Amino acid sequence: MTFDAAAVNDLIRKRRSVFPQFYTGEKVDDNIIRQMIVNASYAPTHKLTQPWRFVVFKGEGLKKFATAQAEVYKTVTERDGTFKEEKYQNLLNKPLLSSHIIAVCMKRDPKHSVPEIEESGAVFCAVQNMYLTATAYGVGCYLSTGGITYFEEAKPVFGLGPEDRLIGFVHVGVPKEVLVAGKRKPVEEFTEWVA
Repeated sequence: MTFDAAAVNDLIRKRRSVFPQFYTGEKVDDNIIRQMIVNASYAPTHKLTQPWRFVVFKGEGLKKFATAQAEVYKTVTERDGTFKEEKYQNLLNKPLLSSHIIAVCMKRDPKHSVPEIEESGAVFCAVQNMYLTATAYGVGCYLSTGGITYFEEAKPVFGLGPEDRLIGFVHVGVPKEVLVAGKRKPVEEFTEWVA
């Protein structure tokens, strides 16, 4: 098996988080979303637990998602006194900027004793595969971990139990601009070689 190493390096370096306000409004083909999820499923996973679960929202489903997350936010924050109308409105309206939103979840398998951090790591590797696939197809995406991500009350919306985790939401859309390579510190600043 041979791969074009230069093309792989270029793909990795051009992977960017593209926020929904920078999407054109054009719809992404469902086949690209499916390929993102197929490639996500090839992430490394200890004991092959494959802890990732995905819920894809598109079209009218985006409105259902927006309403559900806004209502969870309102219920939780009105109870604890932190409700903000502006945030509520953002949760209702911002999802509509995306072509698709993929809820990313970690579902625990009680048959295995894999530590939670390893299961979380596997899911984040899956998300990276989604990012790289989107970039390869010229599509933008962004993993949001804000909003209701860490609310226990959000779990039932996505069919999750108490031991499971809502990891975040991958917003997908067609970017207005071509993705360019990002900037990073020189590797010498954070790498030590021991011979």
